[in-house]
Amino acid sequence: MTEPVKTGWERRKRVHFDEIVEKYDKVRPGFPAALFEDIFKYNAPGNGRKALEIGAGTGKATAPFLTAGYDVSAVEIGVNMTEFLRERFKEYKNFDVINAAFEDASLEKGGYDLVYAACAFHWVDAEIGCPKVFNLLKNNGVFALFRHSALPANGEELYEAVQAVYEKHYYTYYKTQTRPVRIPIGEFYKAGEVKRGFGFEDLRIYGFQDVKMKLYEETRTFGADEYITYLDTNSDHRSLPEENRVALYAGVEEAITKHGGRFTVDYVFQLYMGRRI
Repeated sequence: MTEPVKTGWERRKRVHFDEIVEKYDKVRPGFPAALFEDIFKYNAPGNGRKALEIGAGTGKATAPFLTAGYDVSAVEIGVNMTEFLRERFKEYKNFDVINAAFEDASLEKGGYDLVYAACAFHWVDAEIGCPKVFNLLKNNGVFALFRHSALPANGEELYEAVQAVYEKHYYTYYKTQTRPVRIPIGEFYKAGEVKRGFGFEDLRIYGFQDVKMKLYEETRTFGADEYITYLDTNSDHRSLPEENRVALYAGVEEAITKHGGRFTVDYVFQLYMGRRI
């Protein structure tokens, strides 16, 4: 029997974030304000409206919904992440958190005006998760998914120097011929990119209507140490054998330092929404 190709993103690894709560909260990017504004235009907020967040992590996407007036229930699989959330939002009477995997959580059918997930739904089996979300929503309720992707800077000197390090220490473990390639922004609207990002091709498959997508672009510049910390919050990097991981981080840090000590990353954020009608 052929051994499955390793990716570092196997679903069983989704609990790895619980080991790095503070690090994750420090270096992971937040989300554009315009993204939340567009969700609120699509699903008008108001005091007492109920929202469910899938995989809340450290609450990177939680506060805007609380301040908009939603009663937010967060489902978080990590014990440490759950405690972090309880402490972070302890002043909010309209917040509670359930320590469970979303697939296993006991939740009120037809009880939510909004269900959303920020950089989390790819860890859920869509064949289980999407029908469950549909059943949790009230009529006219909204499912909002959003995530970010780093855009490769193919051809830029520093980026290529970093990629040379990956060839030595990353791709010698993850045996794949695929390499990062920058695609036109418009490609993110296509079913293949939706599948890659969220685990399914189209919310209409699961009964959702009025489906919409919007994209947002942002740029972030990291110092060398900060970028290494960021890399170490990614499941595939943390899953490398220690020898590979240490050598990869050392090589990337050296490349950034030699090129001025700053590494700039362009991001595209995808917002994908559907409505139960």
